[in-house]
Amino acid sequence: MTKAWGGRFEGKTDLLMERFSSSIATDWVLYPYDIEGSIAFAQMLARIGVLTVDEKDQIIAALAEVRHEIAQGLMPFKDELEDIHMHIEARLIEKVGDLGKKLHTGRSRNDQVAVDMRLFVKDGLREARDELVWLMRAILDKAEAMQDHLVPGYTHTQRAQVVTLGHHLMAYFYMFKRDRKRMQEAFNRADVMPLGSGALAGSTIPLDREFLRDRLGFARLSENSMDAVSDRDFVADTLYCLSMIMMHLSRLCEDLILFSTEEFGYISLPDPLCTGSSLMPHKKNPDALELTRGKSARVFGDLFSLLVLLKGLPLTYNRDMQEDKEALFRSLVTVKDCLGILRLTIEGFAPRRDRMEEAVRNSSMQAVEMAEYLAMKGVPFREAHHIVGTMVKDCERTDRRINDLTFTEIRSYSAAFGEDVNDYVKPENVILRRATLGGASLKEVRSQIDKEKTYLNS
Repeated sequence: MTKAWGGRFEGKTDLLMERFSSSIATDWVLYPYDIEGSIAFAQMLARIGVLTVDEKDQIIAALAEVRHEIAQGLMPFKDELEDIHMHIEARLIEKVGDLGKKLHTGRSRNDQVAVDMRLFVKDGLREARDELVWLMRAILDKAEAMQDHLVPGYTHTQRAQVVTLGHHLMAYFYMFKRDRKRMQEAFNRADVMPLGSGALAGSTIPLDREFLRDRLGFARLSENSMDAVSDRDFVADTLYCLSMIMMHLSRLCEDLILFSTEEFGYISLPDPLCTGSSLMPHKKNPDALELTRGKSARVFGDLFSLLVLLKGLPLTYNRDMQEDKEALFRSLVTVKDCLGILRLTIEGFAPRRDRMEEAVRNSSMQAVEMAEYLAMKGVPFREAHHIVGTMVKDCERTDRRINDLTFTEIRSYSAAFGEDVNDYVKPENVILRRATLGGASLKEVRSQIDKEKTYLNS
């Protein structure tokens, strides 16, 4: 076929070049935004006298028909038309003739794709944020139900101090709360209207950009036409936010996978999210969590590929930037799916409270509180740490735990120990006594839950 753009070229485009340069297989999903932007642009052209009211109405009616055809799968896509913008324009011209050629007055594919992408990103961030909030609600509900379930807290994957499962889950709530804030910040940076910037320098035609901004629901106008058509920071911001979410989801998956193993046995995962083995009848594999953990690599890779894509580009638009879409589209779908999977997991897992409490009591985690007990009795903490560390080492030699020691045995390590020490270090008392704001006490966990309920409902 002949060249798609004007009279500059002679002959036909090479078929390999048509296929190589085509992006329609990826960017067709932008069609609602491209049509909405085109309708707004037609309305603006009528306001400034480029189109008559009748011409505007014909174009808008035809664009609505094109939107319906694409939505219903009735419009075939062709490599020779390259992208969704050209497909829509070509179909518009088929419907209204030469009138359709007026729509591109003062507009370039450069600012056209920029506005489409920003509209897409804004919707994508809204949808991902909604999925994130649903997960946060599930975590909050589960944390409330398990706010008094004692469980070991870990450092270096070693039992460290007693906490509650509610407190453990709330740690993830706060990770996702930060993600929500990051998404809002990314949304704000995407909320800039580039249409009217043309190819890179604006237009001699008096385009009403403020009308376009208001009509398309943007907060503000882009301030530099060259930056407007070449900026993909908002895509990188979005992929960074999605990568952070996936990192947090992956960490949550790892905890849930470990806690569901026979070695831990703290929780039982919901059957509909697990699979069996083709050989071993007893297996219950946490496939949904493992897949989520694995898909984090894909999203991280999409972020990195975009940064590499952009790092060497001169101003302004370059065709390389066509490659930004697949990474963005794929990552948004992946993250929304993973958020849904984790919500179902959180809602559906069952705690095994007996196993968690057994792990708490069958340990030397109370050594921390025993050292703090001595510190409150006036023993310098480093000395108290040494005393209790010696006690733990002696217990290990005789295959005992600190809570197996009699008061007389405990007293032999320091005269500062009083008869109340055993009650002081009982896990159920420790979890009541902790006074630190934001700590793992029952009171603080309850306070966190109540505060975050208000936050989610605001």
